[in-house]
Amino acid sequence: MGQWLKSGNLTIDEMNTSKLNNAISSARNALYSVQEKNGHWCFPLEADCTIPAEYILMMHFMDEVDTVLEYKLARFIREQQNMTHGGWALYYGGAFDQSCSIKAYYALKLVGDSSDAPHMVRARSAILSHGGAARANVFTRLLLAMYGQIPWRGVPFVPAEIILFPRWFLFHLSKVAYWSRTVMIPLSILCSLKAKAANPRNIHVRELFTVPPEEEQDYFPVRTPLNRFFLYMERLGSKLEPLIPTFVRKKALHRAEQWVIERLNGECGLGAIFPAMVNAYEALALLGYAYDHPYRQQCRLALQGLLVDEGERAWCQPCTSPVWDTVLACLALQEDRDADQRPVRRALDWLITHQILDAPGDWRERRPDVPGGGWAFQYANPHYPDLDDTAAAAWALHQAGSADYQENVQRAANWLAGMQSSNGGFAAFDIDNTYYYLNEVPFADHGALLDPPSSDVTARCAGFLAMYGDQQHTQAVERGLAYLFSEQESSGAWFGRWGSNYIYGTWSVLEAMRLANVDKEHPAIRRAVEWLKSVQRDDGGWGETNDTYFDPQRAGQFEQSTSFQTAWALLGLMAAGEIHSQTVEKGINYLLKTQNTDGLWYEPWFTAPGFPRVFYLKYHGYSKYFPLWALIRYRALTGRNPS
Repeated sequence: MGQWLKSGNLTIDEMNTSKLNNAISSARNALYSVQEKNGHWCFPLEADCTIPAEYILMMHFMDEVDTVLEYKLARFIREQQNMTHGGWALYYGGAFDQSCSIKAYYALKLVGDSSDAPHMVRARSAILSHGGAARANVFTRLLLAMYGQIPWRGVPFVPAEIILFPRWFLFHLSKVAYWSRTVMIPLSILCSLKAKAANPRNIHVRELFTVPPEEEQDYFPVRTPLNRFFLYMERLGSKLEPLIPTFVRKKALHRAEQWVIERLNGECGLGAIFPAMVNAYEALALLGYAYDHPYRQQCRLALQGLLVDEGERAWCQPCTSPVWDTVLACLALQEDRDADQRPVRRALDWLITHQILDAPGDWRERRPDVPGGGWAFQYANPHYPDLDDTAAAAWALHQAGSADYQENVQRAANWLAGMQSSNGGFAAFDIDNTYYYLNEVPFADHGALLDPPSSDVTARCAGFLAMYGDQQHTQAVERGLAYLFSEQESSGAWFGRWGSNYIYGTWSVLEAMRLANVDKEHPAIRRAVEWLKSVQRDDGGWGETNDTYFDPQRAGQFEQSTSFQTAWALLGLMAAGEIHSQTVEKGINYLLKTQNTDGLWYEPWFTAPGFPRVFYLKYHGYSKYFPLWALIRYRALTGRNPS
């Protein structure tokens, strides 16, 4: 009956269509307005206060203190303090985190905040109530050791000699993830040389310990029997360190130094990630490179390039996300066939200039005969192309239908197929990086040492390869889909490794099923659809907390809906054929109701894990292009096109 109900000169359906068209136009124009002149998009990428705190700590470690910058960073850190528990969390609204709080407290004290100030008293009380600084994670204790706050016996043994270990050894660099490699090698230089922070203001935090650090006997609580074995071997190695021949230590340090220098990566930095870049900068200084040496200058510029200066406050990104942002914006806009596609073409032209073809890369150790063809996540990171970015980039390029991109897409497809793990899945950077026993070594208390295959990355890779349709990749697609079916949770959802969480994983897989033309009546798809419908909130949207990485029983639950998670759910449902369902209608209406007058959506919530349980991210672009993508697809599938 709605088509007969009049409001002025428009029917209700016409009014809804007009509102949808206006929403899409407004969001699309807003997205175009922030496109860079050379065609790409890059939105800020925010992490917890560990990163800006570590920037301050780095400046004081090196005695290179920018007082204006440290005050801006300190203001940001103070603003993020949680008034409920008194410390700092890993994401907005999250629980107290001991290590993040210790680093934030130390950074503020270095800047000049009095330990008697109310906010410092609250933070200290929270830290002490959780066992004090001795209960910090490995990375925080390593920093405390370099600042002379705890003895070196309180940290794992990370000698430079690890770079000399043979492949058959229990530990080898190729057996850990790229991010672990790039962090550990410069860190091994710092540990081997027993780095000592300059700490020009002589600031300590002994008040954060429940017992004197020298008397602490429990820096390494045993987690499992295997962990006990590794801890025994690690402690034995630490005691035997003085017996390492000088020529062996010298050789190891030289090899580590050359490894770092080969991967310095210009102004994008080692691994293009903040922790590795900091370790490299400090290690080069310790090795004797002068302040104005080109290597030091590269590191310094790379670190400065991660800063976001907002005037009265500043913060630091863990890395940049230009390829990922550009690709996702393109995928959203490509489905808007009535829109001007020239901005998308400019973005894709920018994208192909960043494809990594013949550069050396760590991945070549496992696949020396596979030609390159990937993309990095950041502006430059040639040693470490990202399978997820590559699959999404190739998807967008192939979807553009231009012969100009044919070779780029072919190279990407062949590289992806060559990077499939033996279980049929795809990881973010590595192949068969499944040496799970290494998560029991003392250094790996964060549980993020490895890069095993995951459902979301596998979905992107298998989905693109299926859409591309090259017969030589048929087996790779079949194995990828089999892996995805085996990974479905009993609830019907899929785990989201790189996005929060089950909504993200479920959308990713349902999108892959669409690209692979899997029957929409397949039981796995129907179970996923029912799960998404079951977790829709009363307001029509969807939301899911990062707490689900601790408690899977909270899958699909949050205190409120978010635009990007609503968009993921809608895209997943529409991929599964639920175009005209009431669930989808309610979700679309939620997006229309919550759109701002500038055409965009805004939320403070973190949108993804960097590493589940220990490190989270807020992609500022997710609330810009994902809701637009959902609205565009809805209009295209329902036929509500502009007149």
